[in-house]
Amino acid sequence: MVDIIYGKAVAERIRADLGGSIDTLKEEGVTPGLATVLMSDDPASETYVSMKQRDCEEVGIESIHVEIDPDAPASELYDTIDELNDDHEVHGILVQMPVPEHVDSRRVLRAIDPTKDADGFHPENVGMLVAGHPRFKPCTPHGVQKLLDSANVDPEGKDVVIVGRSNIVGKPLANLLVQKADGGNATVTVCHSRTADLAAKTRNADVVVAACGVPELVDGSMLSDGVTVIDVGVNRVDADTDKGYELVGDVEFESAKEKASAITPVPGGVGPMTRAMLLYNTVKAAGIQEEIEVELP
Repeated sequence: MVDIIYGKAVAERIRADLGGSIDTLKEEGVTPGLATVLMSDDPASETYVSMKQRDCEEVGIESIHVEIDPDAPASELYDTIDELNDDHEVHGILVQMPVPEHVDSRRVLRAIDPTKDADGFHPENVGMLVAGHPRFKPCTPHGVQKLLDSANVDPEGKDVVIVGRSNIVGKPLANLLVQKADGGNATVTVCHSRTADLAAKTRNADVVVAACGVPELVDGSMLSDGVTVIDVGVNRVDADTDKGYELVGDVEFESAKEKASAITPVPGGVGPMTRAMLLYNTVKAAGIQEEIEVELP
């Protein structure tokens, strides 16, 4: 019988385990602080930020929120980041993406103090990850690692196929899984829109991670028996529901679960892990900046 990997349960354990680290910091007079910056009127972005704020409050992390008018000049966002970099009560900074078109998103990432880069996307942190000495692991890839561990799937020696090459998931996850370290040592193939015969690649995989943003691209016919499937995708598709849509992943769940030994659902799989690892990075950042040793789950 297939094992459904529910990210919510794993995320709750991580959040609970972070409590000890947060207590250690507070005993030294330090309350970890995460600043979220929103320069958008997109309802989905507003929802994501409010959920992250609630997560912080529930575990004892100070939540600092800044909203900037989407029509404001880009300099207002850059100046805000500079102010947060200088604020000693802010240990982690997250600028909710996407930002308006007139804002240089790459400059935004570079502007954040690398030691406060809760997302792990600053070029300095990306370089440290690639070199095998990560300061912060990007939240979703790290969450995928934790999900594999929770399902007792050790990537070592396994063939892993990642469908998608984004800077947010595909590329950093590939770098994590090939590292000579716990949770790594895999043989990784990264597939994308130019890959010839995608099904031939996925059928040879022990683990398939779908992170391409194409609804139900991967189905059961493209998988081998006993494969582990991690579905990172969250896509809205038209449906006969009260909302007029439903959420589906990049994997066609019903056919894939007939082949898989373990699989994540959408929603409820990877999503909760991304938020949990953001808290993880914030606590780690506080320890680094305050020079306090904390044990992390």
